[in-house]
Amino acid sequence: MALAAALSGSQLSQIALRRSPAVLSVSVQSWPFSNILSASVAIPSIATSIPGFLSDIWEGILRAVPKKKTSHMKKRHRQLAGKALKDSKQYLALHSIDEAHTTDIFALAVTQTQILTGSGENSIKIYSATEEGFPIAQILSDAHKVGCHHISTDRSTGTRAVSVGFGGEVRIWKYEEGKWQDDGAFDVGSKKKTGEIWAVSLSSDGKFVAGTTHDGRVNVWDLASREKIREFETKGSFGMSVDVSPDGRFIASGHESGAIYLFSTATSRLLHSLPGLIKPVRAVKFSPGSTLLAAAGDARIISLYDSTSGEQIANLSGHAAWITDLDWNHSGQYVLSGSLDGKVKVWDIERRTCVATHGESEKGLWCVKWQPKGETSVQRQKAERFVTVGSNKAVAIYREATGG
Repeated sequence: MALAAALSGSQLSQIALRRSPAVLSVSVQSWPFSNILSASVAIPSIATSIPGFLSDIWEGILRAVPKKKTSHMKKRHRQLAGKALKDSKQYLALHSIDEAHTTDIFALAVTQTQILTGSGENSIKIYSATEEGFPIAQILSDAHKVGCHHISTDRSTGTRAVSVGFGGEVRIWKYEEGKWQDDGAFDVGSKKKTGEIWAVSLSSDGKFVAGTTHDGRVNVWDLASREKIREFETKGSFGMSVDVSPDGRFIASGHESGAIYLFSTATSRLLHSLPGLIKPVRAVKFSPGSTLLAAAGDARIISLYDSTSGEQIANLSGHAAWITDLDWNHSGQYVLSGSLDGKVKVWDIERRTCVATHGESEKGLWCVKWQPKGETSVQRQKAERFVTVGSNKAVAIYREATGG
């Protein structure tokens, strides 16, 4: 592999784990990765075993003990068992594509019919989500010379995609006649501009893309003209995550400082600087109705905000390590979260509780995504699926236990 001569998978993991201005400031001068991993910015490897998170204590179980202690406790245990069953939701491990890549898989995007993955390899791999065994449908060779860390697809048609490589290049793809085809690139300047785009989010209609930068800006490009049409300024902290709301009205960005910003696309102004997280924010995601924003990162909690008022309305906790990705299901009822603790969790937003946890590996997860459903009534009735990728180099697919 071309990557092997340039950079090992563990080194890329460290770069993706850090995602800091210190790393990118080195890359501004030159991009040999050995420089980035010098003693001054070297990052400890991710621990393969992270202590489990203490479970929440059920309050009041034995607060008042009546005379018939045994019968009371049996009754309470039955009640709690019933509550646990009521609050849970079953998902089955449907399939695992082992050794899908030779390095950590950092990037994941999904359409109704396909799964797109990017890693420290120079190729993007595409798997069929409609065929048994999830076979490879296509390989985009030499997409990114030193690997890919972000891929985003449009929500509406799944026919446009944008990918970003560790070398700073941004590639555009279109799906035509059953294949993904190269559709050019964004000009983000000379190699001194490495880090001009880090995280990316393609709008639902596929017409524009938002990207964060190493110095905290949020840029917006028109996909047709390839021109930068907006630039939002923040307080200069590295932009680690970004999302465009499904209705196109808002753009949210998460930063290394813990800051979260919410912008209006109509006025090109900052609407809210959101409170609540003081550590790096690795994921921001709008609900399908664009009314809520979920954000998470190194604080190990998921914060929920009202998109209009900016009010923080809830915190969800349960992961034992940094949360790396978030995604909403099609109805907005559930949020999916992935973490470096190796666990993927499903959260019921109305009840503010975790209803499912999966984790076949102690190795960290980098990305998690719900598989989009179609628009017909038959497609809507099908069982939901979600996909996870990470340090174990595998693509794991899970299926809702109910549904067709």
